[in-house]
Amino acid sequence: MTDINVLILDWDAAAARAMPLRERVFVVEQGVPAEMELDEFDPVSCHALALDAGQAVVATGRLLPDGHIGRMAVDAAWRGRGVGGRVLEALVSAAWARGMDEVLLNAQVDAIAFYLRHGFMAEGEFFMEAGIRHRAMRRSRSGA
Repeated sequence: MTDINVLILDWDAAAARAMPLRERVFVVEQGVPAEMELDEFDPVSCHALALDAGQAVVATGRLLPDGHIGRMAVDAAWRGRGVGGRVLEALVSAAWARGMDEVLLNAQVDAIAFYLRHGFMAEGEFFMEAGIRHRAMRRSRSGA
């Protein structure tokens, strides 16, 4: 997948490019209330943007200062092609570069297998967030 370039940016550089995709995936496709999509964590997070050969954003995600990964979104036309994994691994690498020993996320139930393939372990009970069933997951730098 050499036609994809993943950038790690701050919110000022990422916002205008990431939000249209996040709105399509979360608000339009999944029915998440629009007021829940943009939050106070965006400005303090680092954001990964996957760009295609034409520089269009085809996937995005964010890493919060406390090591939580979230807002993982892949354009429908690009799903199943490895671009989500590229964004996830870029965010994990950003966490390790910042000295974090683990990363955490709340996985939508339909995405748990994806995160398991990337070394995350499920923990705790299932819970509802924005009307969607989730489960907490964790990946340690040590792999344990």
